Formats: sequence, C-alpha cells, structure tokens
Amino acid sequence: MDKLIKQFDSNNMLSLLLDFPAQCRDAFEIGKGFIFPSNYSYFKKIVFSGMGGSAIGGEIVRSYLLYKINFPIFVIRNYTLPNFVDEETLFFACSYSGNTEETIASFYEAKERKAKIITISSGGELLNLAYREGFPSVKIPSNYPPRQALGYFVFIPLSILQKIESFDNLENDFKETISLLENMREKKLSPKISKGNIALDMAKLIKGKFPVIYSQTDYFDAVCMRWRAQLAENSKTLSSINFFPELNHNEIVGWKFPQRVIKNFLIFLIRDNQELDRIRKRIEVTKEIFLKEGFRFKEIWAEGNSLLARIFSLVYLGDFTSYYLALLNKVDPTPVEPITYLKNRLKEK
Repeated sequence: MDKLIKQFDSNNMLSLLLDFPAQCRDAFEIGKGFIFPSNYSYFKKIVFSGMGGSAIGGEIVRSYLLYKINFPIFVIRNYTLPNFVDEETLFFACSYSGNTEETIASFYEAKERKAKIITISSGGELLNLAYREGFPSVKIPSNYPPRQALGYFVFIPLSILQKIESFDNLENDFKETISLLENMREKKLSPKISKGNIALDMAKLIKGKFPVIYSQTDYFDAVCMRWRAQLAENSKTLSSINFFPELNHNEIVGWKFPQRVIKNFLIFLIRDNQELDRIRKRIEVTKEIFLKEGFRFKEIWAEGNSLLARIFSLVYLGDFTSYYLALLNKVDPTPVEPITYLKNRLKEK
C-alpha cells in the first residue's frame, strides 16, 4: 500500500484523512466563537444552501437534529429557493470556495426574502458579499478539496445552533465522536495497519464491482449520500443508494435485469444497533431475498453510543474506503477533472 500511496496520492489526501478529527475540533471551537446577532434569535425553520461537499454537512446536521429540535431543516442544492424561505428562516449559505454560482444565486434570493443569513466559506465572492451586505460570516481554512472540509460544514453550524436552541448532550456527543474517530484511525483505518484494516478490506471488495448502498432513511441517508459522493470523486467509481423502508416498495423488484450487469453488483447494508424494530425486520427479510437470489451483500455496522458518533463512524469508514479504492484503481484521489472542465466551460460567454 505504501508504494501505491507514493505513486498515486500526489496531493497527499491521506494527510487530510488522518487529520480529520483535528479538523472537527477546530470547527467546533470556531463555532463557539461565533457571535450570534440578537436579531437572529427568532426563526421557525433552518435552511442550508450549498452544493457537493459544501452541502453534505447540512444533510448530516439535519440527520443528527431530526428528532432533537422543533424546527424543520432543509438542504437546498439549486440556484433558486422554495417559497417558504422568508424572514423567519435561518439561512446558512455554504460554499467552500465562496464562488459556487448556485449558492451565490440563492444568497441573493435569501437576502431579498429577508432571511437571517450566515455564510460559511474560505473566502471568495460569498465572503465579500457577507461583508458588503452586513451579514455574519464564518471564514474557514483554505487549501482543502471542498469534500475534505466536512468537519467545518457540520460542527460550525452545530456549535452555532447550540447557542440559541439547546439540544441535549452535544458536548458529550462531540467528545465521544472525536475519541471514536481517533480510535478508528489508529486501530482500523490507517495504512500502517496491514491486517484488520476494515476500509482497505472494503475497497478490495468493491474493486471492479458496482456498489449499491442501502440504509434506513432516518439518520443515515446522509451517510449514503456521502459514500456515493466520495466513491465518485475520490475513487472515480459510480455507485447507487436507496433507503429503507422505501426501497422495499419498489427497488427490490428490480433485481432481475439486466442479468449480466447485476452479477457485478455488491450490496452494502448500513446497519445500526438502534434501528426501529420494523426497520430491522425489513432488513432481515430483504437479506433473505438477496440470499435466495444469490446476490452478494455485506453489512456495515455503525459504532459508538451517541447518534453523532454513529453517523461519523460510518462517514470516516466511507472516506477511507474511497481513498484506498482510488489507489487500487490506480488513480489520484484528489483531482476531479470533469468538474473542473464543466466549471471552466460555464465561465465561457
């Protein structure tokens, strides 16, 4: 593995993966230092606007807070905003570069709707807009691939929201999460571990296959989204995701054709010790169907006690898996050339 790392990880993404727990700590402290405007204290809904790696943080915040707070949380990935965004909306405009055109467009619309805007970026036009228009902003460190700045887009908003809407045990959940991530890194994920490296083992399983990732809707849909995005950007590998219970009402019927393609599919079942009984039953029956039809599947269990730790145990595993799969695919995990090409073409007049 060391040889593959030297040969293909020319941008040293490994260092960012290894430093991820420290990034999360830094983000939490940045959020603590945020001064919440007094006129922002009243709102009825929370909206995150972002794209790609800048949006998935909002999805994880939504998943974690789903049953903890009394406000609906939405993540918008578009130029335009739904009509419910108004002066009673707390609006997080998230763009790592600060130049994401969809997010900037949504910023202007949120401003027109008199939403309570907070920007999170490393600079760019979004930061300039916040300064010029008088909106509070959070500047985060630069020189990351946007998808590897996840800690900032999760723990800054969580830390900010804690100031005005108390939800139980965030500090304890955060401490458990960091401790778990550090333990996973040292004992299960680091390339120093030659035997029992669960991420490398998973990457070897996936190589040459089409991964299909299933989880329950509550809590772990964001994990599936993250896995799909990281497999695409890091490993240059397509994958598919879906969620229980919805997939039991349609997708399980589709495991018939095209037969030659399906033989190369590999199913990952994201599992949790705190699944609802009916969800657990559905997953077990679905496994019976897969076994009967001869489809290959692997169960991946969340680790930790708190929901935050369980979510991030799966996120961290997926990030490392996509990194190792990139090396096995003999590609550099950092460059995203089609995205760069598309952005450059969009700049043309």
